[in-house]
Amino acid sequence: MLLSWLHLISLAVYLGSLVGLWVMVLPVLSAIQNHEERIKMVARSLKLYNPVQSASLGVLILSGAFQLTDLKAAYRELFLRELGLTLAVKLLLSFFLIVFSTYQSMAVAHRFVRRCEQGESFSPRELQSVTRRLKTSTLAILLLTMIIVWLGVQLRRT
Repeated sequence: MLLSWLHLISLAVYLGSLVGLWVMVLPVLSAIQNHEERIKMVARSLKLYNPVQSASLGVLILSGAFQLTDLKAAYRELFLRELGLTLAVKLLLSFFLIVFSTYQSMAVAHRFVRRCEQGESFSPRELQSVTRRLKTSTLAILLLTMIIVWLGVQLRRT
């Protein structure tokens, strides 16, 4: 029971961080006129977003794995027949979710923040590229997350 709550809370935090980035941070950039202020705003936002997103995803993965072990024990020999296909699709999509989240967190956000902290400058074109990659990856992650959540609900109904 505690694992289920932990899983749901970490899912809420994970989705909240994604939606916050998508709905609050990225749209505000177009309202900021000063290029340097845009860079500072993105860097400050990503410094908060990155650890929250990464930690909540880690808790989701671990709590989901522990719950899967419980499901396997409950279903025993019927496990594969009852849950096999749905679970296989969910795990495959979860793998891609982890890949996209790692790309967004490490290849885009972390590199951007590190360069900002080192005092490197960004051209408007570079900033536009970073924000475009953040938007694209966030949308892909949100879509994958919604499908995975739906599959998780299907697993619990079985």
